[in-house]
Formats: sequence, C-alpha cells, structure tokens
Amino acid sequence: MATVTRGGFLTLAGIGTAAVLVGSELGFDLAQATEIKQKLRIAGATEAHSLCPYCAVGCSLIAYTRKEADGSVKLLQIEGDPDSPVNEGRLCPKGATSMQLATSERRVGQPLYRAPGATEWQKMSWDDMLGKIAQRIKDSRDQTFVATDKKGNLVNRTDGIAFAGGAAFSSEEGYFATKVMRGLGLTHLEQQARV
Repeated sequence: MATVTRGGFLTLAGIGTAAVLVGSELGFDLAQATEIKQKLRIAGATEAHSLCPYCAVGCSLIAYTRKEADGSVKLLQIEGDPDSPVNEGRLCPKGATSMQLATSERRVGQPLYRAPGATEWQKMSWDDMLGKIAQRIKDSRDQTFVATDKKGNLVNRTDGIAFAGGAAFSSEEGYFATKVMRGLGLTHLEQQARV
C-alpha cells in the first residue's frame, strides 16, 4: 500500500476542494454531471469510405450517413480515414472542407447561364447546357481551325480553344482528356497541379 505524506494529503484535499468550489461557482452540478450521458451525433450512422475530390493524391475519407424517417439519406460528417496509408486520417485545408462541398447552401445545384450583356443568371437543364457548350466548341473550332501553316505544312490545329485539366484527374482521365482535346485540334493544353 502506498503511503501518503501529510503534504501530499493536503495537496489532494486542496485540489478536490478547489474543484468542488469552481464547479459550483460555474454552475456545474457534479452529481448531475455523472448522470448525463453524451450521445454522439454519428452514433448509429453508416460509414462509407471515399476519396477526397480535390486532387490526385488520393486521401481517404470516411462519410457518416443516417437514413431519415422520410427515406432520404442525411450526410452527418466527413473526416479523414485514420487507417489510410496515404493520409493517416489527416486532411489538407481543402480536403477538410469536403463536408461544405456536399452540404453548402451556396452550392449550385444545376447549370446556370448568363447571356452576354445580361445581369441575371438563368437556370438551364443539363441537356441544354451541354448542347450550348458543344455548339460553342464547334463554332470556335470552325472559326479558328488552321489546316496548314504559312510554309504549307499540314498542322490541323485550332488556336481558339484551350483546355485546363483538373487536379483531381487520375492518370487515365488526364490521358483520355488529352486524347479528346488533341482530336479536336487543340494545342493549348494544361494540367492543373495540386494547389
């Protein structure tokens, strides 16, 4: 059995008294505090493993979801996966905002178009927007296509369109995008690095 010295006993008694006094002064009821059980926000949630969408590093995420009474699924939390050998549960500032990416009230949920000279955005369907983009690409390509250069060399290029790949592209997506853009005759291609 450990022996308690007189000084040690007085120190422990002082700490205990201070805790009771501070607790009562701040409105803490120690008896009530032991009865309260904390319920975690993610208690009973379903875990889904995913990857961060921002860059090609491949940091692992865990998304916690719960099925609501109306049948919808509510996203409760997104955090780094501690079992991942890539990020070991840590996330960069961009990855830490993944929850906001999914649930922000400011997130645009459908394509918006603002006509030249207009001051307001108008909602469009995906089919209409993709059709408009495809038509603009074709028009730009037709107007700026160069079949031969000044020396008569066959070049088959268009200088009126440029393409910037996303940092979240995998190698395969980057390869595919490059092939499609080169097929259109683009010479101005860029790949965004992780920023």
